[in-house]
Parts: sequence; C-alpha cells; structure tokens
Amino acid sequence: MSSPTVFLDGDQGTTGLLIHERLRNRTDLRLFTLPAAERKDPRRRAEAINACDIAILCLPDAAAREAVQAIVNPAVRVIDASSAHRTDPEWTYGFPEMTPGQAERIANARRVTNPGCYPTGAIGLLSPLSQAGLIPGDYPVSIHAVSGYSGRGRTGMEEYEGQGTVNAPPFQVYGLELAHKHTPEIQQYAGLAQRPIFVPALGSFRQGIVLTVPLALRLLAPNVDGPALHACLAGHYAGSAHVSVLPLHESSELKHLDPQVLNGTNDMRLSVFHNREHGHVLLSAVFDNLGKGASGAAVQNLDLMLAYSATPGNR
Repeated sequence: MSSPTVFLDGDQGTTGLLIHERLRNRTDLRLFTLPAAERKDPRRRAEAINACDIAILCLPDAAAREAVQAIVNPAVRVIDASSAHRTDPEWTYGFPEMTPGQAERIANARRVTNPGCYPTGAIGLLSPLSQAGLIPGDYPVSIHAVSGYSGRGRTGMEEYEGQGTVNAPPFQVYGLELAHKHTPEIQQYAGLAQRPIFVPALGSFRQGIVLTVPLALRLLAPNVDGPALHACLAGHYAGSAHVSVLPLHESSELKHLDPQVLNGTNDMRLSVFHNREHGHVLLSAVFDNLGKGASGAAVQNLDLMLAYSATPGNR
C-alpha cells in the first residue's frame, strides 16, 4: 500500500511553514506543495487538490472557500486552518479533546476545520464546565488573551521583526469593536447561550498565549467553587496527551503566567486560581499559538485522519 499523499496549500505563512517543517521529514506520507510559479494558477491548484488524499489549507478565508469548491474528487479529505468553515455544521471541529468521541469524529471526517488559536484556550476551559452544568449557558463570560505577535501572521512579523520594529508597541489591545471573528466560534463550541466579551491583545514576543476567564462564584450554583471547577477540568482531560490541568496546590504557588513556556510544543496547560474570601476564580490556558493553536493542532488532526485511512477497509 502506497503512502498517503498530503497537499499543503499555502506553505508561505507562519502556520503553513511550521506544518511543512513538522511534516517534511516524515516517511509515512508523501508531502507536496506547488512551486511559486503555480501557486496562483487556479487550474494547477485544482489539479493538485484533487490528486491528494488529504489537503491542508493554510489560506485566507476566501481562498480556502475557493479551494474547497474546486474539489471534485470525493475521496479527498480536507483540514482547513482558516476560519472559513469553523462554525459550519457540515464540518467537523478539529479539537480532539473537546468532547468524548471528538477524536474519533475527526478521524472519520471528510472535512475538518482547525480551531482558532484563541478559541482553543477559551473552549478548552469553558466547554467541559458548561457540559457539566457548572457554568450556566447565560453566564456573562469575559475572556482576555495575550498572544505573541506571530498571531497576526505576516503583518505582525513585519511590524516586530521588519525595518520598522523600533516603532512597534510593546503591548497593544485590539478588537475594541468587540466583534472579533473568533467570538462566534468560542460561543458555539463552549456551549454559551450568550455571546462572550472577548478582548485580545498582542505582546512584543514572537509566540505563545496566555488566556484568562474570570468567574464570580456568586453567579454560579451554591456548590460550585474553585476545587469543583478544577476537578471537572482535571477529570475531563485525564489521560490526554496534549492538554493538562495544573494541580491546585501548584497553581496556588504560581506568581505569574509565562505565555512562552510551552512554545514549540503541541501542549496546552490549564490552571484554576481561586480566592475563597472574595468568591473569585480565574481560569487560565497557556499554549503556543503556532503549536496547539495552529500548526501543531493541524498535524494532530492529520495523524488522526491518517490512522483511520490506514485501517483496512477504510481506503
């Protein structure tokens, strides 16, 4: 049986480059991309995507939709790293740890939409708690996240690593119109009845994310406190290879959160901080926006799909 072919469409951006780096030396698949002269040729791109087993799209939203529309070969499977299909019910959401059975759904899927970087942390924290009924669907959720500047793609890289880097701000809050494109994705998969307030920011470091969600215990059920929230998250992710929950005694000793501590990995670390006196809890997620938040997640989903394809009778 020949190795499956994987077409990487859009390997020039930050996500595509890292996916290429992770896959280029693998011997269990045949990776190919288009040469520079053919990347904008619609006919050549259509030929390439219809000739592969799995296509990974690292494209702007409009281009990703065009690429999918060009598929006429029913055997082609797709992982879309853009935000074009993230809330589309016909696509499988590519967060394997989100719910029981999600990894199997990804493995069997024809169309997988890779999660956004910020939603990975927000959904990773909120989805298990809302599933368990510990956070009511109408809770007024607010989310704050700080990402490395690579989260803005080429624009961020040029601003902080290009000729004008001396003018790049050390920290900037954006999305002040409160209409960030990741918000519907967070609401849908976190199981929230109300749209959350999401405030993103960029720091003057290349990659990594710290995302936090504050909770007021007076707005939760009487028996819900920090340890209960922690136990729910720890139980949900028990045995997970890539998502861990810091023990309460360790989080109580932390004085700060470093957004870069998991850079270069596909891991995400969740923590629960609680203040009994004031009735406040802070949920946090730390991960690499280019790892579990992008390229690492895409490769994780690819491996699930390849494992399914390798099973006798599925190819």
